[in-house]
Amino acid sequence: MALNSTGINFTLCMSEDEEPHHEAHQEFYEVSRMITGLILYPCICFPGLLGNILTIIVLSQTNMRTSTNAFLSALAVADGIKLINDILYFLVIVFYKTDTTIGNRAYGYLYPYAHFIFNMSVCVSSWLTVSVAVERYILVCHPTRARNVCSRKRAVYTCIAVYVVMTALALPSALRYRTIWCLDPETNVSMIHVMLTDMWKNQTFVITYTWAQNLIRSIIPLIVLVALNMCIIGALRKTRANKRNNSRHRVTVMMIMVIVVFMVCITPDAIMSTVFGFGYHEAGNLVKGVREFTDTLLALNAASNFVIYCLFNKVFKNSFTNLCCQVKSPNKFQTEMDESQYRRLSEAKSALTSAEPKTTVIKTVN
Repeated sequence: MALNSTGINFTLCMSEDEEPHHEAHQEFYEVSRMITGLILYPCICFPGLLGNILTIIVLSQTNMRTSTNAFLSALAVADGIKLINDILYFLVIVFYKTDTTIGNRAYGYLYPYAHFIFNMSVCVSSWLTVSVAVERYILVCHPTRARNVCSRKRAVYTCIAVYVVMTALALPSALRYRTIWCLDPETNVSMIHVMLTDMWKNQTFVITYTWAQNLIRSIIPLIVLVALNMCIIGALRKTRANKRNNSRHRVTVMMIMVIVVFMVCITPDAIMSTVFGFGYHEAGNLVKGVREFTDTLLALNAASNFVIYCLFNKVFKNSFTNLCCQVKSPNKFQTEMDESQYRRLSEAKSALTSAEPKTTVIKTVN
């Protein structure tokens, strides 16, 4: 089209990246977007973001600084980033409903970056969940190694490594889309159109990267988590009668619930992305409508951990209550022991137990 006064070349808005018959299932997609974007997202994301902020505050307290809580703090940051991204999507839908032009601008400018943030945050959450599951497996199934392997310092380094590696893995997602100015042939109004970049039109690259990302983001974590959960649950059943381990077991049960919720929420997304190979913006309306709900499940996963911590972790709940109510009584102050402390106490108790017979023999001789 003609060059306008601002120096921007306008072309007709052609959906060359989208599937044919793009008007099919249009109503289903619009209804799905309204239900998820305008109803479910605000109900999930705003309380979930607040919960993740409170989680970070509670776990940063001196009495909560353990190796497990280092993973949970990093997980809360990743989940918070995911929920902020979803809140921006909610605002875009609101703009679409109130002013189509503003909605189109917001979507066009935000979506290419939001797609990268989505992939990065989900990848980080997946592998932080795997990391904490591995730690729980070592603590429950190989307790003699826990003292040397499970430390807060090592947990922090692991979290940093997960963030760096997963962000690097998601970088090609930031280059997936580009925006162009075009002219809507129906309304004769200039709009922003989101299109695939040339790199993402290379089918060899797309197939290779998509499979690699889906394997690392969901398939491998799911397989690892299922295997570790089975081992942890089996070990817990064997030691269920041991009351000395009740405190550790409550934390382990809490982590099992976190892992189960994660697996339930990420499985539909894994099926959509890997088994069927469905895309995002460039997909048809039916696929995009279904993906609205699978993405909502991922938002639910990011928002649910605070509730799980309060239900299954007594020390977390009490620390949160004391923080909110400003309780300063030392009798109500609880400390969540790190696993190295559990191990030292266990060894000390074993040493005392083994020393008792010797003391008895000495007294008898005297």
